[in-house]
Amino acid sequence: MAEHGMFATTELVPLLRDRGIDLSASQVHRLVTGTPERLSLMVLAALCDIFGITPQDLIVTEAVNAGVRKVAAGDRAAGVGPGTLRPKRARIAPAE
Repeated sequence: MAEHGMFATTELVPLLRDRGIDLSASQVHRLVTGTPERLSLMVLAALCDIFGITPQDLIVTEAVNAGVRKVAAGDRAAGVGPGTLRPKRARIAPAE
């Protein structure tokens, strides 16, 4: 925004409205100051149009390989999982 001479989030509201995106000033403020968990493609397209950029300029991605979960010393033995555990039959002892 600063590169385009916009220093207040409220300046973005009419530009979005011109492109069919009707967000309140507080919604735009949250969009600009935070990292949104969700973003509609319409809003993304409007932001790209306003600033003359591509989605790649706004969205940072990082690929990370997921590691194998290590089993701690006190955990279940290797190869024992929820599918291999079976309950033991209960035995009722006669009352004394």
